[in-house]
Parts: sequence; C-alpha cells; structure tokens
Amino acid sequence: MGTSVRPELRVFPKGPLAIPVLPTPPHVVWAVPGSKSITNRALVLAALADGVTRLEGVLHSDDTLHMRRALEALGVTVRDEGPTTWVVEGGRGRLAPPAQPLFVGNSGTTVRFLTALACLVPGEVRLVGDAAMARRPIQDLVDGLRGLGADIECATGCPPLTVRGGRLPGGVARMRGDRSSQYFSALIMAAGLAEGDVEIAIEGSLVSRPYVEITRRMVRDFGGDVSATPDGFRVRAVGAYRGREYRIEPDASSASYAFALAAATGGSIEVPGLGVDALQGDYAFVDVLARMGAEVEKSATGTRVRGTGRLTGIEVDMHHISDTVMTLAAIAPLATGTTRIVNVANIRIKETDRLAATVAELERLGQGVEHGDDWLAVTPRPIHPAIVRSYGDHRMAMSFAVLGAARSGISIEEPAVVAKTYPGFWDDFGRVYRAVGAPLPF
Repeated sequence: MGTSVRPELRVFPKGPLAIPVLPTPPHVVWAVPGSKSITNRALVLAALADGVTRLEGVLHSDDTLHMRRALEALGVTVRDEGPTTWVVEGGRGRLAPPAQPLFVGNSGTTVRFLTALACLVPGEVRLVGDAAMARRPIQDLVDGLRGLGADIECATGCPPLTVRGGRLPGGVARMRGDRSSQYFSALIMAAGLAEGDVEIAIEGSLVSRPYVEITRRMVRDFGGDVSATPDGFRVRAVGAYRGREYRIEPDASSASYAFALAAATGGSIEVPGLGVDALQGDYAFVDVLARMGAEVEKSATGTRVRGTGRLTGIEVDMHHISDTVMTLAAIAPLATGTTRIVNVANIRIKETDRLAATVAELERLGQGVEHGDDWLAVTPRPIHPAIVRSYGDHRMAMSFAVLGAARSGISIEEPAVVAKTYPGFWDDFGRVYRAVGAPLPF
C-alpha cells in the first residue's frame, strides 16, 4: 500500500517559496483533482441541457468558479452536493441577459466558451476580464461566429467584448486552426442549439486536436451529434441537450507534475482514476517520460511512473499536448543530452508567452537554451540558484517546483498563482515530502 495523497486542504503559501530537495520518495498515491478542461465543458453542456445534470469530481479553481458564477448570472442554477459534486439545472429557456458584465478573470476557457454560448442568450452579454485577459486574442472565434450571423462587438480582437444574442443561424464557419483549439470547442458546443446544421471549416492544421476530441465526445454524451469532415466538423442542430449524471476524470495536465516529480527524483508516484481510457490528450505526457527513461505502468484504473535515476534528452513534437511543454522543459536540465521541443507556437498566447517565459527562466537557472518562434532546446548545465518568476502563470510555478525538488537553490516567486487550476497543489506537493518525513516549510 502506498501513502495516500489527497487534495482535501488548500494551502496558499506566500512567495517566494524555497523548494527543498526531495529525498527519493516511496510509492506515493497522488489523487489529482478533476480536469479543468472537462469541468468547464461539462458546466457549459449542463447549462444548455434540459433538466438536471449531476457533475461528480468537479475541480474547484479560479477558472471553474469564474465559469460557474457567469452561468449563474445567466440564469442557470448550480448547487453544491458534496465537496466535488455540483448539481446543475439548465436548459436554453433559462438563459437570460445578466444584470452586469460577466467577469472572467484570466480564464481562457471561460471567455471563449461563453462567447459562443452568449449567442444563444436573448439579449446583450458583455464579457470582461483582468489586464492579462485584455491581451489574449479571441478575434478568430469572433469572426467564426460572425460568419454564422452572430452580432458581436470586439474593438481590439481581445476581450472585453459584447454579444447581442438570441439566435445562432446555421451555416458555415471558417477559423484558423493554429491558434487555439478552444475556439472550435466553444463553437461546437453552442452549434448543437443553432437553427440549422453548422459546418466548421479548419484553415490550416488544428492545434491541440485532442481537446476538440474531448468536446466531441462530451457533446455526444449530452445528446449532441458532431462528425468529422474532410476539412473540419459538422454539428447537427439537435435543438437541446439532455441532462445526465457525469463523472469528471482527474486533470491530465495537473497530473504531469506528479509524473514528472517521480521521473525527476527516482521515486514512484501513482495517479488513480487516470488510465488507458483517459479522454485527455495530455495523458500522452507519460509516453514522453517513458522515452526519456522513466518506467510507466498504465491500467484501466490509474497510472504509475517510477524514476530510474536516468533521463535522456529527446526531441518531441508537443503540438497536441502543449500544456505540458513547461513540465518537460523544467526537468530537461536533469537529462543527459539536449531536449528539443518543437511545433509549439500556440503556447505564446496562453496566460503569458510561455515559450519566452520558459526560455528566460531556464537561462536564469544557468541552462543552455536555444529557441525560435515555435521551438526551444535545452542543454543541461550546472544549475544556478535563483528565484523563478511565475509571470502570473500557474504552470510556470508548478513546473519549476518539480525541478526544485530535484536540485537545490530554486525558489518560486509567486506560488499562489496555482489557484487558477490547482488550488491544492502545494498541499499535495507537500504530502509527498511528508511521506519521507521532510515537510515543506509552510
């Protein structure tokens, strides 16, 4: 039996947080919370579905709370039923314009999914975010929805924006595929309630396609019909989705930190509930670790990674698992040889320019780094002690915490940013230390 790591406590240490080196842990079970991507998709589909939906395993985070509050402001009822269960009473007939603008913080899924959903709301919906959100592009989705007849005002190509909704005609929407898969997921979910079938044409290649496949499968689970076409997708107008019980699997992007920690420290960490049938494309990160030299055991009920004490640099195309780019880059200094990550230009329009931020912090730590518009290569060097900047980005903090557990001298500038997607990260991270009698200093 392993030591259980449960996400019950939410700890927000004040930065900078020094990360002590972790002695090789025993076999640890790390219960990663529910997927942010699946939680926010499930909330949207439940809001549009007639009747009652019971969502089990929901993630409590800044992003999902922004989505919940916005849907409640639009007339949807959401109530708690246990610590990770929400009951949603939805249906298009409940949707009504909010009394004031909907604040989405810096949640990309929330603003993009709600932009499409707002086209179905009879009235005006204004979406606003924080300063970082005002720099995050959304013009491609706006243009795609306008192609279907939607009335959207967006002065800068980034939020804030105003949608004057009530109807979404069918037709053909065209969008660039190399910016964000969330544009396509947003349109697919709303299009099921359009007045006619919707054809979505992809211009160029589609980035992070596994996330769109998650959306397609979930839409089908709620009674929709989405099929692939030679150049995109066809969404049949079904008129309504159906409420149901729906279980949300653990977040594969968040699990990458647990798996990387095992590979980096030579320990053994198991994530239950995330196995061979996982919906999320980021589950493929364990295959990347296996290529580097870690041992990976997959089953229907969970996945275990064991570090072997040897990591070898590799070249890997992470176009479709781009949320794990920083996890890999952060452990690249531990490998023998250069690690080259390619085809990831899309990470430049996330919470921050993640490619530039990752390069800057690896260089701050003394690593040899080369980079271009859509790639970076890390050649290990002796690590220089430093405070790693977070850039307001949760994944920067969590990724480099893993490196700090393997090499001394690393602190995280702004540890509280993990609340965006994983409020309990530091508590769960600390449980691994406590498993070997070495608690974190917070």
